[in-house]
Amino acid sequence: MARNQTSAQKRHAQSEKRRLRNKMVKSECRTYAKQFVALVEKKDKEGAEAKFRQLSGRLDSAYGKGILTRNAASRKKSRMARLFNKVFAAPATETQAQ
Repeated sequence: MARNQTSAQKRHAQSEKRRLRNKMVKSECRTYAKQFVALVEKKDKEGAEAKFRQLSGRLDSAYGKGILTRNAASRKKSRMARLFNKVFAAPATETQAQ
């Protein structure tokens, strides 16, 4: 009986450590996303591009570690890229059309 209890305690400690690590990575991804959106709203194209590269790397890393699913990471990157293109690419196409 004692062996089972010890292994259960160890397993719980391991899962708690993983939970905290996963929480930290997800929080970091959310922070980068908020910073990216703020830069896009300020119309800072260079800063937003740099932040998008960082965000993409963090999301890919989270997927590689099994924290996010492939579809979740892709969806988040796609939405951020769409936001970036909507704000920065649209004025260029309007001027070409005239």
